[in-house]
Amino acid sequence: MSLSWLFSPKFIAFIVVLSAIPLGIIISIERAQTPTHVYHYHSYGWFRECAKWDPTNNRFIVSFAEGGIGVVPLPEKEDFGTPLEEVAVVKELNLGRNSSLGLTIDRLRNRVLVVHADVLGNRYSALGAYDLSTWNRLFFTQLAGLSDEKSFADDVAVDAEGNAYVTDVRGSKIWKVGVEGKLLSVIRNPLFTPKEWYKTFIGLNGIVYHPDGFLIVVHTLSGTLFKIDLTKGEEVNIIKVAGGPLSMGDGLELLSPTKVVVAGGLSRLVESLDGWNTASVVATFSGIKHRIATATTVKDGKVYISHAVGIGYPRKKHAIVEATF
Repeated sequence: MSLSWLFSPKFIAFIVVLSAIPLGIIISIERAQTPTHVYHYHSYGWFRECAKWDPTNNRFIVSFAEGGIGVVPLPEKEDFGTPLEEVAVVKELNLGRNSSLGLTIDRLRNRVLVVHADVLGNRYSALGAYDLSTWNRLFFTQLAGLSDEKSFADDVAVDAEGNAYVTDVRGSKIWKVGVEGKLLSVIRNPLFTPKEWYKTFIGLNGIVYHPDGFLIVVHTLSGTLFKIDLTKGEEVNIIKVAGGPLSMGDGLELLSPTKVVVAGGLSRLVESLDGWNTASVVATFSGIKHRIATATTVKDGKVYISHAVGIGYPRKKHAIVEATF
C-alpha cells in the first residue's frame, strides 16, 4: 500500500486540527485562574524534577533534568503577578547526559543532597552533597555504573546522624550513604517487589525520614507505603493505608510527625495515629495535571507541589502550586 497519503494536504490538515485540540485545552488551563497560590518562575530548562523550600535563605532549591541545581529566590516584597527567576548554582561537568532528580536539605549540616541518574539508560546513579552557602561540592558518590545491574536513583532522605538513603526506582532497593559520602550498605527486601510483574517497572520512589527513627517510602506502581525501622535493624513493614493504594505516588514530605504528603497526579495527605503501622488518606488535591506533579515541600506550614514540565519559549515558566488539603 502506498504511503503517499501520509503526506497529503488533507491528512496533514487532519493532524494539525487533531493536535490543536489538546493544545487548545492546555492553553485554556494555563490562562485560567488557579484556585490556590502558585509560585511561577522562569527557567531555561524544560524539566525540573524537584523543588524544596529553604527557609533560612528564603528560596526554593530546584534540580535540573539536564544536570545541576539552581535556586529561586523570593524577594522581600512578593509581586504575585511577576514570575520569579531561576539562578543556576551547581553544574556538574562530569554528569554528561545524566539528570539531577530528588533532593533534600540537611539543615543541621548546611548542605543539600542531590540524586543524579541516567534516566533513559539506567546505567548510572550517584549522590552529591553541596554546601548551602558556597555551593562547593562536599562529596560525590557513585552508586551504580555500567558494570552493575540497571538502576535509577530517584529520591533521597537524610537521618539525624547525616546518613543518606537513596531510592532505586528501577531495582527497588535503597542505598545507604554515610555522612562523609561513603557507600555503607544496600537495603533490599522481598516486600519491595510486587507480585504483579507489571508493577515492577517503577518501584521505590519518594522517601522521608521520620524523627522517631524510621523511613517512609512509597512504591509508585503498586501504591504501597513502607516503614523501614532503622532502630530495629532496618526492619521493613507495609503500612496499611485506608483509602489506598497510593498508586503513582512520587515525592514525599513530612508535614508533621503524624502526616505525610504524597505528590502525584492526585496528591494525597496521609495520616497515621499509631506510629505509622497503619494510616489513612484524609484529603486529596489535584494540581496542574498536564505539568506532571513530581515533588512536594512545606513552606510556612503550607504544602506546595512542584511540577516537572515548564511551558514557554525561549524561557520556560514552571509552577510550584499550593495544595489545599
